[in-house]
Amino acid sequence: MYEKTFPNKRFKITLEFLEKHIAKSESILDLGVENPFSKIMNQNGYQVINTKGEDLDFDPSTLVNEKYTVVTAFEIFEHLLNPFTVLQNIKSDKILISIPLRLWFSPAYQSKTDQWDRHYHEFEDWQLDWLLEKTGWKIIDHVKFTHPTNKIGFRPILRYFTNRYYLVYAEKK
Repeated sequence: MYEKTFPNKRFKITLEFLEKHIAKSESILDLGVENPFSKIMNQNGYQVINTKGEDLDFDPSTLVNEKYTVVTAFEIFEHLLNPFTVLQNIKSDKILISIPLRLWFSPAYQSKTDQWDRHYHEFEDWQLDWLLEKTGWKIIDHVKFTHPTNKIGFRPILRYFTNRYYLVYAEKK
């Protein structure tokens, strides 16, 4: 279905992880506006609603007001100043999160043209684990994977064997 190239590799791994842990009968609140992966979830039989682009650092009302049994946050937490509060406001008992891992050979991502497309946090895996633990979540499963590129150079070569993404399934304690 998906090639082994980015973002298809990421989508394939994420969908397999989702299917491993979440039944299609569950209702999913996907943090972030509709995106290519939320469309993939819908195409694969999941019931998905997205947040509307509100700044979750200031307005967690969607987390409180929508009806859902699972939250997904795929490449969202690195954009938030305060993911701690978001995690505290989630009312479901299940969450799937993916984050880009901090890379020692590359600075945090910052778009030159889009003020919202910036990474405030680029976590190490233990930092996300600790954040989940402190907000009352227990990690059930996780996976790390690489981010290949078709560019030439030292950093693109490192990306072939350095894990870039961390995907976590957790349940409320």
